[in-house]
Amino acid sequence: MTGRSSSYGASGVRSTRRQARRLNSPNPLRGSNGVAFGPDGRLYVAQFLAGQISAVDPATGDVEVVVPPDGPVQSPDDLAFGADGSMYIADLVPGRVWRRGPDGEYGLVSDEVKVPNGITCVGDRLFVNEMRMNGRLLELFPEGGDPVVLTDGLALGNAMQLGLDGCLYYPHMVSNQVWRIPTDGGVPEVVAEGVHDPVAVRFDRGGVLHVLSRGPEGIVTRVDLHGTGSRSLVTSGVTGLDNAAFDGENRMFVSSFASGGITELHPDGRTRPVVPRGLDGPYGVTIDLGGTVYAADHYRVARPEEPDPGASGDVTTEILQPFVHGITADGDVLHTTSQFGTVQTYDPATGTTRTRATGLDQPLGITARPDGTLVVAETGAGRVLAIDGTDTVTVLAEGLDHPVDVTLDAEGRCYVSDDRRGAVLRIDDDGGEPVPVADDLGAPQGLAVHGDELFTVDTAHRRLWSVSLTTGDTRVEAEDLAVGTPAGAAPRQAPALFAHGLPGVAPRFAGLTAAPDGSLLLSSNGDGTVVRLTPARTGP
Repeated sequence: MTGRSSSYGASGVRSTRRQARRLNSPNPLRGSNGVAFGPDGRLYVAQFLAGQISAVDPATGDVEVVVPPDGPVQSPDDLAFGADGSMYIADLVPGRVWRRGPDGEYGLVSDEVKVPNGITCVGDRLFVNEMRMNGRLLELFPEGGDPVVLTDGLALGNAMQLGLDGCLYYPHMVSNQVWRIPTDGGVPEVVAEGVHDPVAVRFDRGGVLHVLSRGPEGIVTRVDLHGTGSRSLVTSGVTGLDNAAFDGENRMFVSSFASGGITELHPDGRTRPVVPRGLDGPYGVTIDLGGTVYAADHYRVARPEEPDPGASGDVTTEILQPFVHGITADGDVLHTTSQFGTVQTYDPATGTTRTRATGLDQPLGITARPDGTLVVAETGAGRVLAIDGTDTVTVLAEGLDHPVDVTLDAEGRCYVSDDRRGAVLRIDDDGGEPVPVADDLGAPQGLAVHGDELFTVDTAHRRLWSVSLTTGDTRVEAEDLAVGTPAGAAPRQAPALFAHGLPGVAPRFAGLTAAPDGSLLLSSNGDGTVVRLTPARTGP
């Protein structure tokens, strides 16, 4: 195994049948969202998808988890520090705002904020906004008292900050505007229009406004509000910027919701990786006929690049595609699912996307028949669906407990994993009840077939199983996979899939696919890598 260490242990995958190699390095910050410097000089990073908060030493890049995922905070999206050193946390999905005192004790400040996101402290005062249409900007009172609404009508509010003029500045992501309002209330005012996909506003030590873009180019717009009013653009190349913080020397550090990491961004556009970026998940994984590996990585389709021996692989963003979870290559195109209800087809050659189905109940695993018909596991509805070339949806099987992934064998027979039943089942064309192929597999998720063997990822016991399609015999191919919950760790409370009609946090999915040479590609979602599992050599 190559690259940075994993929280699942340095030993990596254990197997006598397979040799394991990471295509990319483990990602210590799987998704980096709100950032703020703490009293100790470290940069604190809210990790929405990972459900934790980490502290980064900006000099060394060392990362320490300070708010673990098994605590009361489920989905931290932004954070701020008060005058006494308390950390205030916007816990987006459950709609809570927390205070973590200097002693490490947690207290609930409010559960009356819907989809809380942008949060900032002004002395002893605390402000938070809502990332929803017609959202509000409120003042909260940690010592007690009802929230005070300063304004409403936000078009997806997000990271905000106090300006030199005593006003709170905040972005409207949908309308591409920046607004401000006095901290004691009043009439909000548009400050800047036509800003490129604004996701956060930050002031440097000189009072210059920086507006971060959530787009693929990593654009930062600088606005000299208190001087000439001029604008300038810097393109960072950091895909999916989320937030920024300036240290005492006016150095700018940015985060990325799409790929994690922390990057120092210089005024001329040069960048210095502090914590390298990587994969947020990954979820599904696939390989095309040319050997290119694609990972469904929640906010994007990514390409982990297999490294040369002894080197660490990089990850390239193919396209920002919100909430992509299942993926399969089919000739020149990629078919994807989102657990928030959609199935799409993406053409890398043209960059175009076609929607195939909407309104499904948590679709996840996906594969394609030779005639182009898509087969999809509709996890939330307990069904397996077919989507033909005209986008007509038919039901192949229903009444399943929790179907997760689907695959086809050489004869075109369909198999589905059910991680609640602990089984893999075959779906025959006669419309009868699904036929169990193997039971007692823990929590099988990703599925793949090579030859007359079926393989599945057991996220309960962190194993790779093989199932003979001729005899039904099962065996363990590999163990100690970086999937599911690490040994000895308490399972975390799962955040909701939706929050006030907006996407919440999607359950993780350990995808699996087979390459033509018999190797398997595994979504190692515990450490943010794709692992190639190659059959071990036998004989001389």
